[in-house]
Amino acid sequence: MKFKNEFWTATSGDLTEKRQKIKIPISTKNPGTGSQIIIDPSIKKQHWISAGAAITDATASLIWKQTSEQRNSLLHELFDPNEGNFSAIRIPIGSCDFGSGEVSEEEYYSYDDVPFGEHDSSLSKFSIGEGKPGAENATKDLKYIVPVVQEILKINPAVKVLASPWSGPAWMKNTGNMKMGGHLRFDEFTGNGSATKDRFEGVYANYFIKFIEAYKKLGIPIYALTIQNEPSNAAAWPAMIWNIKELAHFGYKYLRPALDNSFPDTQLYFWDGSLNVLNDPLSKFMSIEEAKAFDGFAFHTYDGPYTNLFNATRFNPNWDLAMTERRCMLEESVDDASHIMFGLIGNWLVRQGLSSIYLWNLALDERGLPNIAGSTGRRGVITIDHKTGKVQRNLEYYMLRNFTQDIDTGSVVIGSSNYTQDGYSGGLGSVAFMGPTGSITAHIYNPTDSSLTATVKINSYDTGWQTVNVPAYGTVTLHKSNEKINESSPRKDEKFKLNPRPAALQDDWAPGKGINK
Repeated sequence: MKFKNEFWTATSGDLTEKRQKIKIPISTKNPGTGSQIIIDPSIKKQHWISAGAAITDATASLIWKQTSEQRNSLLHELFDPNEGNFSAIRIPIGSCDFGSGEVSEEEYYSYDDVPFGEHDSSLSKFSIGEGKPGAENATKDLKYIVPVVQEILKINPAVKVLASPWSGPAWMKNTGNMKMGGHLRFDEFTGNGSATKDRFEGVYANYFIKFIEAYKKLGIPIYALTIQNEPSNAAAWPAMIWNIKELAHFGYKYLRPALDNSFPDTQLYFWDGSLNVLNDPLSKFMSIEEAKAFDGFAFHTYDGPYTNLFNATRFNPNWDLAMTERRCMLEESVDDASHIMFGLIGNWLVRQGLSSIYLWNLALDERGLPNIAGSTGRRGVITIDHKTGKVQRNLEYYMLRNFTQDIDTGSVVIGSSNYTQDGYSGGLGSVAFMGPTGSITAHIYNPTDSSLTATVKINSYDTGWQTVNVPAYGTVTLHKSNEKINESSPRKDEKFKLNPRPAALQDDWAPGKGINK
């Protein structure tokens, strides 16, 4: 079988090549001397769902402050199905550390802020904000996040929205504070009664329902929830501590029943933190019945060992896997950034069952801001100059676009040859996908500092081999189809100077370095 259309691109780790369209390699009978990459559609694995990044208040404020022409151009480049086709976003439920600092009189906000010691068990004061979305006087989510998400969904209504809280309202916590951890007031009652609705757990479950209802009224459907962002991190910004047993019980006993009653199509994902905590099989902490209350397993990739993922997947192989947070630093080296994005996430995790990618901030400015937690040095998928609204695209952008532009909706992961055990060492790595109409997509990653040669063949489809050079720390993508292929190109970067603070924070490490060695 010979496909009518082919589209090949190359992206180098140093971004001297940026999804550059390359000439379709000639088909030959002999494989040559390159590493043989055999794509095997007979091996079918997980379905592929989506890829994108987080729309935090920080991200949304930068996008909303662009001129309408800049914003329209950027959002079309990212989300238009005929361009970047980013297909997923993650939003915070209330404040997170990456806020604009402009949406509330308080440093941090929830959707039901009453003084500690008072109860609002009926959630009568619940509000995601006041004012018209995007108006100067709008508050909370309505100031930046909602109007930006609304514009995204106008461009691509199929974009999936995953939502996660950093903290519940302070009055629902044992500390009375949204910061520094603390936990839900488990087994306490909010009034004269002991029914589910009278418990803090029941009230908090209803808090999620109120959130989904409020967003639905604004035309924003919530595809999926997690119970807590980083449940083991007692951070100096909105944070709330849950152990595995507490998450399992709350999801099974309170949140899943509340969702089933009001929004049964909304997915519920377990965990949503790094893998360093999961040193034991989840079977030690939760039952399979509790696990069935969750549709998937969400995790971050800041801390390994990454093989701890198997403590979840082998407990419940039916879970969809979502990588819900990872970012690079503003001054990340080429090899570190590529090992994180192309290697760990784009290769190893997909080969181990990953179905969705949600990177951290979609956009930050040239300083790694805004951030109301006092940290800097981090970068977004794109960088927006906070004075001019000009845009530069980072390696994370090109990694995501490899997935969103080339992989047809409804694809499944299929077999392909691989020469890297962990995604960031050894030789060439690959992942491959088959679309619902029989299209074939593959990504080939080179984790070394020199170009490597790959020779590619599709088992039972093409009899020929195609040879291509894969740039250092970079990727080659191929897309073959009998249907029309999206061959759009990324737009050009605009010039402005990156300006990190004098002592940019380096608290993160690439796989195989520092704390992950």
